[in-house]
Amino acid sequence: MTGPTSRPPRRSALLRATTVVAAVVPLCTAGWFGWRAVDHSDPAAATAAPPSAVQSGAVQSGAVQSGSQAPATPQSPPTGSTPTGGAPTGTPTGTAAAPGDTPAPSAAADLTGRTIVLDPGHNPGNFAHPTEINRQVDVGNGHKECDTTGTETDAGYTEADYTLDVTRRARALLTARGAKVVFTQDGDRPWGPCVDERARAGADAHADVALSVHGDGGPASGSGFHVILPAKVVAGKADNSAIVEPSHRLGLLLRDSFHAATGEPYADYIAHDGLDTRSDLGGLNLSAVPKVFIECGNMRNSADARRMTDPQWRQEAAQGIADALTAFLTTH
Repeated sequence: MTGPTSRPPRRSALLRATTVVAAVVPLCTAGWFGWRAVDHSDPAAATAAPPSAVQSGAVQSGAVQSGSQAPATPQSPPTGSTPTGGAPTGTPTGTAAAPGDTPAPSAAADLTGRTIVLDPGHNPGNFAHPTEINRQVDVGNGHKECDTTGTETDAGYTEADYTLDVTRRARALLTARGAKVVFTQDGDRPWGPCVDERARAGADAHADVALSVHGDGGPASGSGFHVILPAKVVAGKADNSAIVEPSHRLGLLLRDSFHAATGEPYADYIAHDGLDTRSDLGGLNLSAVPKVFIECGNMRNSADARRMTDPQWRQEAAQGIADALTAFLTTH
């Protein structure tokens, strides 16, 4: 992803083996500024070391024991106006928005006949396939790496494991409400899929809505979550004009629901009031159905890492996601 605030490049397996002792916080922070040039992670991430022993989707607490830290104190709701536009290509901007009157969906809400695509960011096997995931793909207004390995906590709990666990939990909640839930990957393929295939998944499944789940890799001093909304992109093979407005409504619902369910504050190092509008992400540029990304927290921040490695908190995160999707599909 591009911009003045960027994600830290992931280290290759060789580089990690030879430089781990020399790695220091200033270098991690400096590296983060190069990250935002790609779809959620940078090219260097493609050769990062293998994920930790934490198993995808398992109920575990990672390197930190469950309940080791209380949720962050929620921020006061922001003021502002609903986002209506987008940044120019390669120039992400934060977008202020008024807090939505998020409906509180009943656990018995009926989603029968609705199809939802959940996109767990990255893949636990990506690290072993640098050639495949470094391949350039067309995202309409440019080219990006097929995929990246994602980030991880300092203790080695990977973003790929986190996203699979949270999306599986959200799937259970949504299917209990009657929805059909389709995954872009479920830890059942060796790598990928590429960002353009992830974007097509909504149309391929004839879905009503799609959501991509991630964990951020920002500077260790920053914390909080943010939702990424699509800017309007009409370029090359991309034309997401029809989904921009409904995606922004989804983003507002998701921001408010996730904040209420988890107590996670809005990001204090990126975006504005928990919202960021982007025109450089293939997953949004090429989507034919309403879609947003959520960066559930900063995995490089110790407080966020403690929450994200807590299974109870991940269940709350899944609840916030499921409730937002339910509200989007059952309200106007």
